Amino acid sequence: MASDVILRTSHIVKNFGLTHALKDVSVSIGRGEIIGLIGENGSGKSTFSSIISGVYSATSGTMELNGEPYRPVSIMDAQNHGIAMIAQEMGTLASIRVADNIFLGREQLFAKNGLIDRKKMYEEAEKALQKTGISNISPADPTSKYGFEDRKLIEVVRALYADPDIFIVDETTTALSQTGREIVYRIIRQFKEKKKSVLFISHDLDELMSVCTRLIVLRDGVLIRELSRDEFDPSLIKELMVGRKMDDNYYRSDFDGSCDDQVVMQVKNVHTEGCLQDVSFELHKGEILGIGGLTDCGMHDLGKVVFGDIRPVWGEVILQDGTVVHSEKESISHHVGYVSKNRDQESVILTASILDNLVLPSFRSVEKAGLIFKKAERSFSDRIIGEMSIKCNSAQQDVGDLSGGNKQKVAFGKWLGNGSQIFILDCPTRGIDIGVKANMYQLMYRLKKEGKSILMISEELPELIGMSDRILIMKDGRISRSFSRSENLTESELIRSML
Repeated sequence: MASDVILRTSHIVKNFGLTHALKDVSVSIGRGEIIGLIGENGSGKSTFSSIISGVYSATSGTMELNGEPYRPVSIMDAQNHGIAMIAQEMGTLASIRVADNIFLGREQLFAKNGLIDRKKMYEEAEKALQKTGISNISPADPTSKYGFEDRKLIEVVRALYADPDIFIVDETTTALSQTGREIVYRIIRQFKEKKKSVLFISHDLDELMSVCTRLIVLRDGVLIRELSRDEFDPSLIKELMVGRKMDDNYYRSDFDGSCDDQVVMQVKNVHTEGCLQDVSFELHKGEILGIGGLTDCGMHDLGKVVFGDIRPVWGEVILQDGTVVHSEKESISHHVGYVSKNRDQESVILTASILDNLVLPSFRSVEKAGLIFKKAERSFSDRIIGEMSIKCNSAQQDVGDLSGGNKQKVAFGKWLGNGSQIFILDCPTRGIDIGVKANMYQLMYRLKKEGKSILMISEELPELIGMSDRILIMKDGRISRSFSRSENLTESELIRSML
């Protein structure tokens, strides 16, 4: 029945210059539906959700909301029509307080005689946080006080405040711990019960099949197929996404966890204020060393310490030649690369070109007598673009215009270009599709075989088991357990050591 449809899109087309991001996409979103939108990076998922949520305007095509023409001109316009979205990357401003982020664009709700009643704003923000099930975030705190995960939850509170009819979740759960994910899952169940709708974007097939009532598969901007719940099958979904049959096993097929005895990095008794406590380990040549644990265990801070971004209160990070790491610059000069979990803020410059991002750590490779040669820059960047199979119009394209998977390739590729011997990878496959994920795993294994060393920090247990020669589990800022590579190692063993 027409009355059961909240939103209907007809023949939606979106072009960015010569790039055809969406081609004739027509879908209906019914009341009480949890629709999974799935496809490879660059398939058009985020573009489609951005058109619905007012970020972009369609090049052509029409939309109807509750039977009426719908063409939002901004995010706020979409919110006023009952559609809210939380995006994959950071959507809060660090420089303002939590309450200001929650009510960004709605400040007039608390205006009195031209002034903002901050007490009233804080009280209302506290109610909104509590309603969502969040008790560890204070409305009066500066947003910069909180990490990536908590800031995503602040975005959730902001999106839900206006009680939308359609909630768009774009790759958000990959940034959250299990606690954060459970908050989002509970909200999704509530939407279904209230006959509201959710458009859920994720690369996690198990999550999609567990949460969603229907799947929409996009490939290269084209709607390939819609699947009802009784048609959900991982092999079929993967095949529809990539256009070919996919091997279910992305990971290493060997269970030989041996590596060179040579130590390339030694972490000795590292302690940081309020986080890491007496952390020590060695990284060997040709080793993939996995670091796992719950989100707040300290593993993400450890990656920053090892790279020189965070200075320990005491303890040292010592490289093979005896250099003690004190800064990022020092690490880079000694061929250590770092890919952050928070890619868009810390690993790439979105407003700079692919060329500039790739060349940034490697100016010595493209300069002579202190001068940068454009021809050398182009040759350098084109080589990395080719090696990493980065899909782009040219090396001059802004990184911000790329899909998540291609951004990750740029973040990784700049360290390949720099000739890095040690790679610190924090959640290296977060928010990328199965095709790119398989390519990244193949690259990591190739680097291992070439004698490069990888410190892989991951929240994904199959990834840790599938790729690591050795796994260190962290708990409460300490290393609690070590596991060697084994065909018999299970996720439940790792989980028990985390709790």
